[in-house]
Amino acid sequence: MPPKLILLRHGQSIWNLQNLFTGWVDIPLSEKGVQEALDAGEKIKHIPIDVVFTSTLVRAHTTLILALLKHDSKKIPMFLHEEGGKLQKWSEIYSEETLKTMIPVHMAWELNERMYGRLQGLNKAETAQKYGAEQVHIWRRSYDVAPPEGESLKMTAERTIPYFQKKIMPCLEKGENVFISAHGNSLRSIVMHMESLTKEEVLKLEIPTGVSIIYSYRRGQWHKE
Repeated sequence: MPPKLILLRHGQSIWNLQNLFTGWVDIPLSEKGVQEALDAGEKIKHIPIDVVFTSTLVRAHTTLILALLKHDSKKIPMFLHEEGGKLQKWSEIYSEETLKTMIPVHMAWELNERMYGRLQGLNKAETAQKYGAEQVHIWRRSYDVAPPEGESLKMTAERTIPYFQKKIMPCLEKGENVFISAHGNSLRSIVMHMESLTKEEVLKLEIPTGVSIIYSYRRGQWHKE
């Protein structure tokens, strides 16, 4: 069996519900988002998962925890603290049997959502009224135009893709099944890389909240399931 890659955008957050620009602001899931994460888990519960990668933001963490609650393996996600210091040292597990019941979770800021700069916390509709719908559309949907003091999708890809190549691809090359719980724009940039999308094509790519996207990987080729 070729290894599988599961991509899951977090469930709806409270600011998604309120139509606010979120970016790197650490906002939790809404009630709908909780249910989306649980529903996503039902669809992937039969797929063995060897390792999880996620951002540093709570909405992605909550989503992966809820999605794995009823996983057939009954394994527990274990968030790894790889930055050194006491948190890493004092969180070690010394039972081989217990380790077998865990799924390692790697947290990386490189997988965080696109940073929206001075738009963060603003209402999207009100921002369109203030700056004009066309300008806001350019900030949100162009490939290489960044909002004020924020990131463009191109800038987001410049951190997500190298991380994907360096940290995630080696797991797939070893035959491991990988689950990534992240965000709309960080996942868009990864899919752009995987599917060799042009900068025009990626602008049409929509990744909805709480819907798992599954690929198999064989001999350097991706096959969407």
